[in-house]
Formats: sequence, structure tokens, C-alpha cells
Amino acid sequence: MSEQSGNYNAENIQVLEGMEAVRKRPAMYIGDTGERGYHHLVYEVVDNSIDEALAGYCSMIDVTINPDGSLTVQDNGRGIPVDLHPTQKRPAIEVVLTVLHAGGKFDGSNYKVSGGLHGVGVSCVNALSEWMNVEVKRNGKVHRMEFSRGHVTKKLEVVGECGDETGTKVTFFPDHTIFSCRAFKWEILVNRLRELAFLNKGVTIHFRDDEGEAHHEETFHYEGGIDEFVGYLNLNKKPLSPVIHFEGSKEGTTGMVQAEVSLQYTDSYSTLEQTYCNNIHTIEGGTHLSGFRRALTATIKKYGLDNKLLKEKEFDSLTGDDMREGLTVVVSVKVPQPQFEGQTKTKLGNGEVDGIVGSIVSDRLMTFFEENPSVAKIVIEKTLLAARAREAARAARESTRRKGVMDGLSLPGKLRDCSERDPAKTELFLVEGDSAGGSAQTGRDRATQAILPLRGKVLNVEKARIDRMLANAEIRTLITAIGCGFGEEWDVSKARYHKIVIMTDADVDGAHIRTLLLTFFYRKMPELIDRGYIYLAQPPLYKVERKKRTEYVLTDGELTERLLTLGLDDFEVKNAAGDTLARDNAAELLKLLAEIEATSKMLEERGFDPKAVFEDAAAQGGGASMLKKQFSSLSAMGFTPGDWFGGKLKKLLDDVRSHGRQGLSIYRFKGLGEMDADELFDTTMNPAKRHMLQVKLEDAVEADRIFTLLMGDEVEPRRKFIEDNALNVRNLDI
Repeated sequence: MSEQSGNYNAENIQVLEGMEAVRKRPAMYIGDTGERGYHHLVYEVVDNSIDEALAGYCSMIDVTINPDGSLTVQDNGRGIPVDLHPTQKRPAIEVVLTVLHAGGKFDGSNYKVSGGLHGVGVSCVNALSEWMNVEVKRNGKVHRMEFSRGHVTKKLEVVGECGDETGTKVTFFPDHTIFSCRAFKWEILVNRLRELAFLNKGVTIHFRDDEGEAHHEETFHYEGGIDEFVGYLNLNKKPLSPVIHFEGSKEGTTGMVQAEVSLQYTDSYSTLEQTYCNNIHTIEGGTHLSGFRRALTATIKKYGLDNKLLKEKEFDSLTGDDMREGLTVVVSVKVPQPQFEGQTKTKLGNGEVDGIVGSIVSDRLMTFFEENPSVAKIVIEKTLLAARAREAARAARESTRRKGVMDGLSLPGKLRDCSERDPAKTELFLVEGDSAGGSAQTGRDRATQAILPLRGKVLNVEKARIDRMLANAEIRTLITAIGCGFGEEWDVSKARYHKIVIMTDADVDGAHIRTLLLTFFYRKMPELIDRGYIYLAQPPLYKVERKKRTEYVLTDGELTERLLTLGLDDFEVKNAAGDTLARDNAAELLKLLAEIEATSKMLEERGFDPKAVFEDAAAQGGGASMLKKQFSSLSAMGFTPGDWFGGKLKKLLDDVRSHGRQGLSIYRFKGLGEMDADELFDTTMNPAKRHMLQVKLEDAVEADRIFTLLMGDEVEPRRKFIEDNALNVRNLDI
């Protein structure tokens, strides 16, 4: 034993208590210290307000991202108690905010159901915040208390009168010495707040973003609750049934369990199941989902057999997947003492909930079918079509089954496999076309990199059933190469590569192929995305040569920035007052001018006069708002829009850019096939130099909406999306 290990004794045992433990191991409490954990802080505070709503005391919640980057959550609930705690001998609000596992949710007297049953939520937020201020309206007084990193910095004091008003206002600023994320994102928070409003009908949630120049504001209020949620989820799908809603409650071992279900069938081939327990999104499902699935399958089969819509043979062969094709469902349960997997609550484990949800669904759904036989017939006909397609696909699936990971006997002929057999060390590049595939094959690292060239555009699986999909040669090749099987034989642990890289040209066709492949992985192999196996290659758009030096540029924006930087070498830029701008300020001005030029060009390409759009005070939309924002920044630098429209600043931009081009040779790649093998490897495949994006699923609801919108059958919503977003395009290959 070494001397160092010999000194291991009692004094080496470190005891972390309370706030110290949270700050030392934050991921144990909020998941991680990146973007996910940063936003989880907001959810913990909002959940307290929602718990007040569940208890019947709160109807309004305001969430605001403040100009300084802090965030405020305010509600009109009862307000956190401010009287002295009987055993702690200090204000209850201080106990709630500084002591782990302290709260009013343990005995069930104040909150019959709650998401934050661990009692560490808001105290964790306090511990992980640089500062937190809390105001409570209660007993006619406004009380205020201040904290920093979990400790009191200003004791509880009365700062005003509030009459009969009650409520809590929490403002906090996350500790950036702990988090890698630096700002709250509107698009992440808005989806969760909308979701909470759907789940709690009648509650109004107002969300405002006052940080930076892009101010957003939205209010969510849904009297229809999860019925409206299902309608929102199916906005771009063609419904085959009305929204079917039922709810009920049954006594469980820990109290009354309430279940609410809304479902609707559409003509799509995918299934979307959203499950919640006490408003917590259980992304991995759990007993409430298994209870629903079991009851749905049994009820549809029984009704079909009893009403002679199913034959005995069909009854025996139908599967749960057949019943759920095209189904969108929201299952929301309220459980007095839910058991979750960890503090981030991704899977419900209460065994009794399975039977309770199953019983409620069976009774209510059978009644609905008996009262609406035409809807029941549509559901059963769709189920039978799904079953027939599944049977027709069985033979095609057989051809995709691998005979063994090591022997490679069933691997497709055009796959150029690697020699390494440890999937954690291997990469599969899905390459557009044989030409690029040839370069990639020649230049690759043969030990760890496999190449699969794809001819043309793969099938859009959003519009195809499983039988048609598995009849497609490119899809079968893809399934076989990846090695996980498909459908009933799917096993993600058999993935032959832990990096599957989509490598397509940087043009419109390449983007389309990339989207088709992402649709396939999202709809048919989502576990590959969940495990972080899917990546997007980032090939360069330009090769820039100067003297004997060569560098590669990824985007038009990077090229412009490079040219302007080089062009400033021999230039002096002066403001309207005649003062010479510092180089950094001049570079900032030129970057802004390039943005104004790009926005103006987009407007002109679509038949608009940029000057007229800017001067139209009532003009709205992407181009108008962008120009107004950009010219506002220009004015702050001492210039006017007239300096641009008069040509003075446009000439400056052209002159600097032209000067930057001197001595440069700029080559634009039209496709991966234009690079030789060494060039393709060095820029796009070499782990030491390449740029790659990992595909992550942040919001299943939004992902489902976008894939349905862009790849589904409904044309009008897609046309509207394109029209609404055309002026926001930054990289367009004409």
C-alpha cells in the first residue's frame, strides 16, 4: 500500500450537507449543467406554481426573461408561508428555500398531488443561482427575502401592503460558474409552458422575453385542456376520427388516482404518445402508458369481434402496433404519491396505475365505440390495413436480418466496411452519390470508417407504410448496414456503428436527402437519436488559397467575415463625425452592413423594394422586422439608413470586400464529388479537423410537428410555412 493511500482515515471523509451537496453534484438534482439543466431550473419554480393550480388556488402564472438574463416566475397562489417554522425557529420561507426535502408536499394535506414530491426543487434552484429574490403577498403584506448561492443575504422583511392579494414572485440568476449554458432560450421554454397550459385547463400562463432586442410575448389558456392539445399535435395531419376524450378516478393504495385521456386517429403511419404524471412529462412512459396500451388493444379487438368487424384469424394476429398506427394520444394522470426514476422524472413506476388507467380506458372507450359505431369501424379498418402491411413486410424484413455482426455475410455489397469491430470506435458515413462515395472510400481511415453510398433520394417514410418502405432497396440497404434489425427484431444494442454520419452536398438536393434520412431515423429508429449516434457532416463550401496557404470555409457568412477582416488591413473607417473607428468597431460595422446587404438582396429577389419596406411603418414579417432591427443597430453606431440607401456605406462594404479578395483564389464546391479523396478526408472526415453536428431530440412534440409539416401529405400548411419563413433563409443555393 502506498504512503498516500495509507493516510486514508476519518478526516479524509468529506460530509457535504444541504446547499453544498447540490453545488458539488448539481447533475444529481437537475440532470446536467448544460442547456437541459439550465432550463430545468425554470421548470422547478414553475412547477410550484402549477402545484398551487392543482390544489385550486392559482389561476395565473407570469414567466419573464428579464433584460439582465435573470428570470421571474410570479403566480397568484396562496404565497409561501412566512410565519416561524415550529421546529426550525425561522421563517418557513427560509426553510423552504434553504433546506433540502423541506416543503408542504409530504403529508398530502396541502397538496393532494404534486410533481415536486422530492422537496428539493426550489431549494436546488436557490443553491445553483448567483442570486435569488423572493417576494410573497400574504396576510395583507408584501414580504421580501434575498439569497445568494443558497444562503440568506437579506433577511425576511415587509416591503409593502397588498390588501387581499396573495401570491409568490421568484426571480433568480443562474450561477454561471456552474452552468456552461449562458442564457434562457425562448423556443425551449415556450414549448414547456404551452404544454402546462394544455394540461391544466383554465390556467393562464403568460410568457414574455425582455432580453436582447428580440422581444417575444405569448399567452396560453386552453379551456379544452388536453383535447386542444391533441388538436394542436395533429394540426398538420388529416384526422380520421374526432378527438375522443374520457376521464375517471379510482382509489389506489395511496389515495385517489385520476386519469384523463384524449386520442385521435389520423391518416399518418406514425404514432405519437405523450404521457404525463402530475404535469411531469414522463418521456420514457411508465405504468400509465402500459395500462393505456393494453386497454386500447383489448377493447378494439373485443369490439371488432363482437360486432363481426374482425374474423377469428384477424383477431389472433392483430398486434398493439397495428392498433396504434396513426394514433395521437395524451395520457395525463394525477397520482398522490408517484414513484419516478430520479429527480428528473422520466418514467412512472407505480404498479397500481397500470390497472387503474386500463380499467378507465376499457370502460369509457367501449362505451364510446358502442355510441359511435361509424368511428369504431374506421379505427378497425385502419388497424386491419396496418396489419396487412405488416404481414406483407415480413418477407422484406427477412432480407434485412443480419447473420452475425462479425462475419458480415449479409452486409450489402456496396457497403465498404471497416476492419474494427468495436462499435464504439467505428463510424458509418452515408454519402450522397457514387462519385462522392468513391472519394470517401479512397480517403477514409479503413480501420474505423465505413462508407455507404446512397443513390438518389431515399423514400419519404412519412408517406409510406412499412411494406412499401421495406420494399425500397436503399432503405433495406441502410437497415442491413446499421445492423439493429427492424420492427419486431429491433435491438439497438446490435448497432454496428456508434457514429452514423449523414454526409450530403451543401445544396438544396443535399438538404432534401439529409431531411429524408433524418425523417427515417426519427420515425423508424428513434433510439439511435436518443443514444446520440446520428451526426451531420459539415463539408466546406469554399476553398480559399492565398500564396501557398489553403484554408476551407464552411459558409457564405464565414467567407464574408474573412474577406472583410483581410480588407480592413489597409483601410480607415470614419464615422459621421469624422472620427476614425477602432479596428474592432470597424469590423462590427462591416459585419452589420453585410447583414443589411443580405436582407436587402432577399427582399429584392422576391420583388420588394428594401427602402420602401423599411419606410413602411406598418410593414411586418421577416424582412421588414430584420431591416428595422439592423438599421436600429446602425443608428446606434452613428450612421443613418440614408447612408446605406444613398450608396455611401454600400460602397464602403464593396471596397473593403474587394480589397480583401486581392491575392486570393476562391473556389466554391458544388458537391462532395468535386473534392479529391485526400481533400474530402482532411476537411470533412478527419476526426482531428472536421466539424460535425450531433442530432439531438430536445422536444418530441415540436419535432413531430415539423416532420409532419415538412414531409407529410398536407400541402397547404407546408406552403404557408415556406411563405412565412422565406425571408428568414440565410443559406439558399440558387
